[in-house]
Amino acid sequence: MQINWDDMRTILALVRAGSLAGAAQALSVSYTTVARRVQRAEDMLGRPLFERRPEGYLATAEAEELAAAARRMEQAEQSALRNLSGRDQSLSGELVLTAPQLLIQSHLAPFLAQFCADHSEVELTVRATNDVLDLTRREADLAIRISRTPGDSLVGLHLADQKTACVARRDLVARALADPAAPLDWVIYSGYDAPPKAALQRYPNHRIRARFDDMTSLIAAAKAGLGAVRMPIYLARSDPDLEPLPGVAPQDYAPIWVLSHPDLLTSAKVRAFKTALKGFFRSRAGEFTAF
Repeated sequence: MQINWDDMRTILALVRAGSLAGAAQALSVSYTTVARRVQRAEDMLGRPLFERRPEGYLATAEAEELAAAARRMEQAEQSALRNLSGRDQSLSGELVLTAPQLLIQSHLAPFLAQFCADHSEVELTVRATNDVLDLTRREADLAIRISRTPGDSLVGLHLADQKTACVARRDLVARALADPAAPLDWVIYSGYDAPPKAALQRYPNHRIRARFDDMTSLIAAAKAGLGAVRMPIYLARSDPDLEPLPGVAPQDYAPIWVLSHPDLLTSAKVRAFKTALKGFFRSRAGEFTAF
C-alpha cells in the first residue's frame, strides 16, 4: 500500500483549508482534482478520510495522521530546496517577492523595473498581498512587511521607519483651519473607536461617518470628501487630493522590513535584491516620515 506524494499533499491541504476550494487554491489545481485525489486515497485505504459536511470537509483521525506525515515530508522537501537555493550563486532564475499592493503602487514599481533591467536573467514573480506568506514553506523568497514584529525565525533587514498623518480633502482642511471647534467628519479603520488622540486635541468635535476594513477604501472615501483619515505618510504624500490637517503632528507607525529565510542568506539573487532595496529606501527615507 502506497499513497503518492500528490495525494498526500492534497490531504494536507484539505486538512489545512477545510474545503475543496481552499485546498485547490493552495495547490493551484481545480477543486475537482482535489476531490479526485482524496477519493483515490480513500479507495486505496478502504475508509473515509473526511466527513463531507455542508460547512466543509472535517478530517478524520486517519486524515490527521496522514497530514502530519505529509507535513514532515513537506518540511524536509522545503528544507532541501531552500538549501539548494541558498547555494545558488547565479543571478538568473526565479525569484519570488511578496509585498503590500499599495507600497508597490506608490514606491516599489520603479525599483522593481530597475532591478529587472539590471538583472535581466532573473525571473521575478511578485505576490501583491498584505497576507503573511510562509517563507519557510517557500511561498516566497523575500517578503516586504510593515510590522513592529516582523518574525523571529527570519532574517530581517530594516528598510525605513514610518509615521502616519491625519489628512483630508482640501475643502475639509480649509474648514478645519478656519474653525477648529466646528464638527469634523472622519473615516476610520474598522475596529477603531475614534480618531487619533492627537487629532482630537486639536479638533475635539468629531463625527465618524464610516468605517472601512482596508486602506484602499479609506483613501477613496477621504478623496470623495467623506471625512478626514489617518494613513501612512508615504501614501498621503503620493496623493495630491489629500492634505495634512494643520496642527496635528505625525504619529509613529510600524517600520518597513524585508525578510528572508536564513537558508537563503548566501543566495546571490536574494543578496543582490536586498542590497539594491536597501539603497532605494535609504535614498527616500524622508518620504515615510514627513511631508
